[in-house]
Amino acid sequence: DDDTFSNVFCENSKKLINVHLFALAAKYYSLSDLGVCTPLEDVLEALRGDNQGTTGIKTDEFMNNKKSHEVQVMSELVDSIANYCGIKQVIDIGSGKGYLSSFLSMQYNLKVYGIDSSNTNTNGAHERNRKLKKHWRAYQSRGRANLKSQSEKPLNNDSSLQSQDQVTIQDLVPSCGFTEVATSETSKQTEVDLVTRTQSDESKLSEEILAILNVLPADAVEVSSSSQCSCGELCEEERAQRKMASLKAKASKSSESNLYFPLTSCITAETELSDIITDLEDCMMVGLHTCGDLAANTLRIFTAKPEIKAVCSVGCCYHLLSEQFENQEDCPEEVWGFPMCQYLKDKGWCCGRNARMSACLALERVAVGQMLPTESLFYRAVLQVIIEEIYGVTKSDRHVGKTFSKSSSFIDYVRKSLKKLELDDSKLPDSCIMDYHEKYKHRMNELEAFNMLKVVLAPCIEVLILLDRLCYLKEQDNIAWSGLVKLFDPVKSPRCYAVIALKKQSC
Repeated sequence: DDDTFSNVFCENSKKLINVHLFALAAKYYSLSDLGVCTPLEDVLEALRGDNQGTTGIKTDEFMNNKKSHEVQVMSELVDSIANYCGIKQVIDIGSGKGYLSSFLSMQYNLKVYGIDSSNTNTNGAHERNRKLKKHWRAYQSRGRANLKSQSEKPLNNDSSLQSQDQVTIQDLVPSCGFTEVATSETSKQTEVDLVTRTQSDESKLSEEILAILNVLPADAVEVSSSSQCSCGELCEEERAQRKMASLKAKASKSSESNLYFPLTSCITAETELSDIITDLEDCMMVGLHTCGDLAANTLRIFTAKPEIKAVCSVGCCYHLLSEQFENQEDCPEEVWGFPMCQYLKDKGWCCGRNARMSACLALERVAVGQMLPTESLFYRAVLQVIIEEIYGVTKSDRHVGKTFSKSSSFIDYVRKSLKKLELDDSKLPDSCIMDYHEKYKHRMNELEAFNMLKVVLAPCIEVLILLDRLCYLKEQDNIAWSGLVKLFDPVKSPRCYAVIALKKQSC
């Protein structure tokens, strides 16, 4: 009924008069209640057909719980889409330090290009590769030690062989931020086969190492041409084996499909990927929490480039979106983050920064007791009053950032913030600062209530932004299927919705 929520606001004053109906209306217009999302399970089942999902590597303590959850869920979906489309190349937009990219390459044997505009993030990805080298050398040494100790043990039965195989493989495969679940298959062997295998283990070590190179990112492994050993004859043999392995590794590097390449580049809607990736082929684009306009530009590049067969994008930082109708500026040639679809463009729709800021709030976290940081919000609100009344500043391009967490008191917070804003705090005595604090502290509950209303409204603003992106894809002629899919637990990862699309086969 269209009149159900008509009494939420006063018709004359436009003020909120029924909080209960306001909350119900907000819930009704959220993604979870609108029924426009496709369940993840349905998507995976349609993509896989009769094939079962891959199991093996698990993320561990090298990622926090949030990142581990996101990477495991999204990488499984990306692999399913890649298999369905018959592609092996993935472009990770806004890849950061490469958590998703490296997992896709190691777990699913995909060739991944991680593109990030920040040199710091790209360098961080290379640093992870450097750590992979360090772990790899340790696993090499441990693998040799285990092979030697195991060859000296009496051979009992098939179960002992299986145990030995699992230990060897687990020790040879580096965790490097991931934990490998042993999946080796063993078959029954005769005692002669066992003896033969045991005698040749040491000489086969290099070949085993070479085979496992496939699970590591690019440049993650430096295969040395010599090694130390207590036995001279074995040293010579192993040195020859290792040299051959090194040559094979170098020769195969250019053709390996499951590698991870971190690149630094700023992505816009006009970006030519072929200028960045020289061996660009049929591929898919992914983005895990692409910031602001980057999510919109990812979709635009996807629709424009025929070699990109699929896209899976999870956006974030809605407050950083550029809006075409926010400032009423006449820039017809500008590419905006919002709106994307023609319907909202024709309406001249505008959210505004305050609404987009609200869309970033996490209702599900608040619902389970992770309350809003009321005191820091209060500090920020009073600071706003101070800089307007004392300094006459109503707008600034500078930000105070995370000053609250580094401040010992309200006075300390104000002074540090003024320095960040490049405002002279010498004319502002401590007593004046505390007068402002005392003047407004009785309104802290009012501020908290206001922010709770913003939290309740957050899903409604988010759904507008996400449906705008989905409608943009629906407007394209070359899209076979597109949808919104809830990927993550919203308590762990509040920006949990992915925009997914697949091109028509002829495109």
